[in-house]
Amino acid sequence: NTEDYPQLETDESYELNIPKIKKEITLHAKNIYGVLRGLETISQLVYYNYNENENYYIWPADIIDSPRYSHRGLLLDTSRHYEPIINIQHTIDALSYAKFNVLHWHVVDTQSFPFESKVYPKLWDGSYTVQERYTHNDIKELVEYGRLRGVKVMIEFDMPGHAASWCTGYPEICPSPQCTQPLNPASDLTFTLIEGLLSECTQIQNNQTLSLFPYQLLHLGGDEVSYTCWEKSEEIQNWEDEQGFTGTTSERSESTYEYFVDKTAEITRSLDRTPVQWVEVYEHFGNKLDNNTIVHVWKEKSTMDNILLDGYRTILSNQGLWYLDHLETTWDQMYDNEPTDGLSNPSTADLIIGGETCMWSETVDGSVLDNTIWPRAAAVSERLWTSLDTINTSNDNEVIDRLETFRCLLINRGINAA
Repeated sequence: NTEDYPQLETDESYELNIPKIKKEITLHAKNIYGVLRGLETISQLVYYNYNENENYYIWPADIIDSPRYSHRGLLLDTSRHYEPIINIQHTIDALSYAKFNVLHWHVVDTQSFPFESKVYPKLWDGSYTVQERYTHNDIKELVEYGRLRGVKVMIEFDMPGHAASWCTGYPEICPSPQCTQPLNPASDLTFTLIEGLLSECTQIQNNQTLSLFPYQLLHLGGDEVSYTCWEKSEEIQNWEDEQGFTGTTSERSESTYEYFVDKTAEITRSLDRTPVQWVEVYEHFGNKLDNNTIVHVWKEKSTMDNILLDGYRTILSNQGLWYLDHLETTWDQMYDNEPTDGLSNPSTADLIIGGETCMWSETVDGSVLDNTIWPRAAAVSERLWTSLDTINTSNDNEVIDRLETFRCLLINRGINAA
């Protein structure tokens, strides 16, 4: 079967038979994305024998394989340090070698807005320079590049916090020129702009066969929201009165935060996308969130337990173990980070759709991108792909041997792994 674009439910399983004697290799899969995973396995079983007439050989194998989790990703932050499209494509190549299937593109943040919007063209006035921007053609090329390698692109627009760069082009959507985030819910333009931007990203335009970002998950951020600028704004205080928000100043701000979270998630669902939001959204509003929300856990893994008990799907990225900019975190700590450990009700584990290792870029640019991500990210990939029963039968020496071999493969394919 074929699919226009891989989705969360896409079947990546495959069956591979490489006999000892016959020269015929048999690969079965239910769709092209399973074929891609099988072909990657074949490529990693081929070796070059210098002692026997310099021939290529392939290890015989009989493999039935499928991923444990449907969402296996790397977050790449291109706001703190701009990454040229060629670097992101290079990263997608490496993701496909490790059988990751999601590039979570944290494209904008407080520091810069390098993303082109044709609906709101002044948004990318918030880029560092005119050279450090992503055009629609760049984006289409990148998404297609990922699709051909079985890697989906999940876009993130973090809001209402982490959004000061939006104000460069449209200052009216921020509380004031001096106090720029979180975004201003009282402005008539704010939610109109958000809906226009998200629609531009998700709806098929101009006889195209796919939207700009066809993946069904759309990340809305929602983390680390400080209420200071809202509480300093007379306009926002008046708007809160009109909304009927009562209580202390902090309680009114909490109601504003909830309004913002609900409104942006509602817009996202109206565009036939599933909202993903950082864990603070659940910490503040708990089971008042729409059940179709996916909660992305970046804090301690223990915070995931109540989320699952309340019936929400989750993505795990606990910072102490799966943040790649934490250089002190070792590969084996990343490998041993089992998503289901510590759950009070093991039956809720099915609500974990997967995980991501995160490459935040405050201290990382293109010069060190490869060797900050690799080979440690491969430990996360194996954890997310491999069944728990199989993982539990591996010993450390076997894992080390696999990761060392994979590191050499990355180097031979042009990935500058550490």
